[in-house]
Amino acid sequence: METLIGYIAAFLTTVSFLPQVLRVVMTKQTRDISRNMYVMFFLGVVLWFIYGIMRSDFPIILANVVTLFFVTIILYYKLNEGKET
Repeated sequence: METLIGYIAAFLTTVSFLPQVLRVVMTKQTRDISRNMYVMFFLGVVLWFIYGIMRSDFPIILANVVTLFFVTIILYYKLNEGKET
């Protein structure tokens, strides 16, 4: 039961970033997103990922790998906003 709860929690918290990622990718607009919040969140997710590896906890590892992917996309657009491509 603990593992099931872990997977459900991981799924919900990870997938919650998907609408934001899709909006940023489609509009390429991040003006209203805090850069500092996403930098701190990125670092926190990296630490959660390391923690999951250290504990061999697959739900934590999986959730944070996917979240890291989503957050990296948003942070990439935020850090490159206003730059010509």
